Amino acid sequence: MEKSSSNNQQFTRKSFPIVGMHCASCARLIERKLSKTPGVINASVNYASENASIESDPSVTDDQLAKSVEEAGYKAIFVDSTHPRGGVAPAAHLGGGKTVDEIKEEEKRKELADLKKKVIFSMVFSALIFAGSFPEWFSFIPKILSDPYVLLVLTTPVQFWAGRGFYLATWSGLRNRAASMDTLIAVGTSAAYFFSTFGVLFPQVFDRFGIPMDMYFDTAAVIMALILLGRYLEARAKVHTSDAIKKLLQLQAKTARVLREGQEVDVPIEEVRVGEIIRVRPGEKIPVDGEITEGASSIDESMITGESMPIDKTVGDTVIGSTINKSGSFLFKATKVGSETILANIVKMVAEAQSSRAPIQRLADVVSSYFVPIVLMIAVVTFVVWYVMTPSGVEGISLALTSTIAVLIIACPCALGLATPTAIMVATGKGAENGILIKDAATLEVANKVKVAVFDKTGTLTEGKPKVTDIVPTQNKVDWKEMLSLAASLEAGSEHALAEAILENAKKEKVEHGKVNKFKAISGKGVEGFYSDHKLLLGNRSLMIDEKIEYKDVDQEVERLEDEGKTVVFLAQDEEVLGLIAVADTLKESAKEAVEALKREHIEVWMITGDNSRTASAIAKQVGIDNVLAEVLPDEKSQKVNELKSGGKIVAFAGDGINDAPALASSDVGIAMGTGTDIAMESAGITLLSQDLRKVKSAILLSKKTLSVIKQNLVWAFGYNVILIPVAMGVLYPFIGLLLNPALAAFAMAASSISVVGNSLRLKGIKI
Repeated sequence: MEKSSSNNQQFTRKSFPIVGMHCASCARLIERKLSKTPGVINASVNYASENASIESDPSVTDDQLAKSVEEAGYKAIFVDSTHPRGGVAPAAHLGGGKTVDEIKEEEKRKELADLKKKVIFSMVFSALIFAGSFPEWFSFIPKILSDPYVLLVLTTPVQFWAGRGFYLATWSGLRNRAASMDTLIAVGTSAAYFFSTFGVLFPQVFDRFGIPMDMYFDTAAVIMALILLGRYLEARAKVHTSDAIKKLLQLQAKTARVLREGQEVDVPIEEVRVGEIIRVRPGEKIPVDGEITEGASSIDESMITGESMPIDKTVGDTVIGSTINKSGSFLFKATKVGSETILANIVKMVAEAQSSRAPIQRLADVVSSYFVPIVLMIAVVTFVVWYVMTPSGVEGISLALTSTIAVLIIACPCALGLATPTAIMVATGKGAENGILIKDAATLEVANKVKVAVFDKTGTLTEGKPKVTDIVPTQNKVDWKEMLSLAASLEAGSEHALAEAILENAKKEKVEHGKVNKFKAISGKGVEGFYSDHKLLLGNRSLMIDEKIEYKDVDQEVERLEDEGKTVVFLAQDEEVLGLIAVADTLKESAKEAVEALKREHIEVWMITGDNSRTASAIAKQVGIDNVLAEVLPDEKSQKVNELKSGGKIVAFAGDGINDAPALASSDVGIAMGTGTDIAMESAGITLLSQDLRKVKSAILLSKKTLSVIKQNLVWAFGYNVILIPVAMGVLYPFIGLLLNPALAAFAMAASSISVVGNSLRLKGIKI
């Protein structure tokens, strides 16, 4: 749960599982009930992930939400600090000490076991009923099975025990003025069952009106059995769509070896506190996030970042919980525990993305909302037309009833409801397994349309660890060591990457530096301060121009250094340039290959940087980028992104720093480097957990594959209904004598849902 503020109004975001949904209509019914709960601002229910997400006033309690869900006929699961609860208000306790996911899994196992029991029961009984209904086909069957009263007795438990859930859902829908797939099934099978039952119990009525004593017990039982079987297979298939989260959770270490009172003690990771010192030995998993305080090692971070090679770590380096220590033993200080760890945030982001709704799903949602009422009307029209148009009243009733039941059963909106969310669930899980975190379904959908990719230079295209390459005094007043000392004195108060390079160089050269007064950072230009009553400036051309300091005498030297792709800063004292310091940043190994891959996809690649045009062009040339935006101040980045968007093109922006956050938010697809700042990752739609820039192309490819699967699913789901509903109505009967058997309709309905889930699961096997 998290709190947000909008227009000074506080509201709470909360997600929780829901058990008992059978189709997309169920999700919409729950959504409607939650939306009407006092204090709830917005509610969204995802049928595929079986999760609800709400935004509400903080005063809305879990018990209120649980009651709304229970009134719709389903069960919500909540867990607080003391116990889990769900189902009714006050919420029922479902076992102490368990997490929401554990309770949900337990409920799903119970539901699956119950469904399996009903499937076996209904399949056995429907086989007996079917055989008894056609003694001419099955002469070896005992004659007693063909007795109408025996068929009635055998069909009744199938209809009302195995099919109890359909009636409960239908009743809940009627109370809430809504219809679902369960309504169609209940109405269709009930029509067959009660027509047959009436004929068995009151045969004289049928004789009086000349209606043949046709029984449809086999139709009701077989349909019920096939639909239950389809739901069981669909539920089994859906289990695999959330495999990614289960795999992520399995990565977590169970215990940590903590130093307490001079002793090493093994404790559950839930008991580890921030600031505690933890020992990790070779081959062990790192329990939580932290910073190495003693020792060194090689660490396999592939399960988090996707990087195949182990990374060497030493004192001061950060370590990620759940990664594997390959060689040395070391001590580290816990900095993030519990829900704050990188793994916990990854799991949370994947879960939220899987529960989010893609824009393309709106069409299916709109169609599904009108679908069931329209089908009920079509069923009525079908019955009337067949009864009126058939010359023989006897034949008319038989054909009308058969066609009506077939229409009710064949018209399944489940495939429509599953088409988008199952693909989103599998795709976001696939991305997480490859170090690509996708924030929401909308980002995944739009990423495939990217036509322009903009890369920030420092920390994105480059390693973000620049080094001093040249120190060039331009006055006889100082030598290079004095220049380095003055520059280090100024930069001691700065957090810029150039400052780190200068301070690192001063440390390496063992150059001492002093303390400056009145330090001031000038965004995008440099720094200033006073040292020994002298005003010092260290920055780019813009700073020199602003301060009216002449630098034309050193222009030639500056151009030489910039042509080599180095960033040059001027060191000035009392309105006079003392010299130049050149800094170069190493390009990432994957940068050139990533740019080439994007170009092959006909995507324009741009580089944006605060460097001057000459330096920027030299660096861009090294990686093969033709389009450069140079001398861009941090607050101008988002403006440049909007300018590129103004041409109607979909723009992706990749960055890693705090100053990249506005541009990441402004772009159509923001891509943050996982090694960057938290605010950058918060502003982005996609986070790459590794330094590998080729993952940008992988994210776009994943989006394309996902959209392709979603479109296939929607075409199949729409096509299935468009083609088979008219067939079920009997439009082919006058031409070729084909009338769809209701049992075959039930089989086709189940097959459509399973095929959509199966098609989505193909995304697990794609290479990105």
